[in-house]
Amino acid sequence: MITTDICIIGAGPVGLFAVFEAGLLKMRCHLIDALPQVGGQLSEIYPQKPIYDIPGYPAINAQTLVDNLMDQIAPFHPTFTLGERVETLEKQDDGSYVITTSDGTAVRCQVVVIAGGLGCFEPRKPDIVNLEQFEGRGVAYMVKNPEQLRDRRVVLAGGGDSALDWTIFLADIAREVTLVHRSDTFRGAPDSAEKVFELAQEGRINLVLQSNITSISGNGHLNQVSITAKDKTVTSLPADNLIPLFGLTPKLGPIADWGLNIDKSAISVNTTDYATNVERVYAIGDINTYPGKLKLILCGFHEAALMCQSAFKYVYPSQKLSFKYTTVNGVPTF
Repeated sequence: MITTDICIIGAGPVGLFAVFEAGLLKMRCHLIDALPQVGGQLSEIYPQKPIYDIPGYPAINAQTLVDNLMDQIAPFHPTFTLGERVETLEKQDDGSYVITTSDGTAVRCQVVVIAGGLGCFEPRKPDIVNLEQFEGRGVAYMVKNPEQLRDRRVVLAGGGDSALDWTIFLADIAREVTLVHRSDTFRGAPDSAEKVFELAQEGRINLVLQSNITSISGNGHLNQVSITAKDKTVTSLPADNLIPLFGLTPKLGPIADWGLNIDKSAISVNTTDYATNVERVYAIGDINTYPGKLKLILCGFHEAALMCQSAFKYVYPSQKLSFKYTTVNGVPTF
């Protein structure tokens, strides 16, 4: 079991900055995120888009902000569980909590901080009748470890950046890569789309346009996908893995069953310290709500700072909190 002072649910920009504020108070953090990388929607949805309202930066790309935050929190050595969704929250006799994830990872902590942005991002699934039957048996909605696809026959579906980027990457790893897309143009970056067309012309990938995957089959594990073209012709293709990449949709998920006060899919908090109605559980960033709430990253940073000042009393109940400026003490490491 992982033991830490604060377990932060959500590794987006606000969750990452909370690590820094906690570190200044010598509190250790473990972060859990359903996505396979840190950065939340900044890294997953718009990594190259500029952000203009981060203090001190007239403009900064979303991914650069995430990278800078990772550099900023490095002195505090946070630990991560990525690609797993939080499932249960169990209060212990001493007031601490044990959080368990979808993959069975358990984290014991004194304080829980929900920094889940718009919620847990869940994949949009294509309309294929028996799709869920093969989840974990050849069907996945994200690539956690590309090496697991080495020398495999991989079929990807989608027309956005994720589908294009993974097609390009897997062309050098998989035995056979097929990209299926319902249109003949892509929503993703033009440079990536051009590279995919080049790979198809070179015969390094199969590109199937104006088509959809309509059925899959296998004997305990996926071994075939059927593709229906716009003219209704159907083609069957041997496949070891199918990865539909149709984007993500935010949902509260199991957190909605943790006894928290929920208002319109957001968690109600006390603006004194962004505590929820459940003792030792805080909510910061876009996932919380209160009168006057603005869903801005800079507001989440402010909430993270006040939350940590409050959480200190649970991590160090016998100590008196002494507020200090970083300009005086610098950034202590541990």
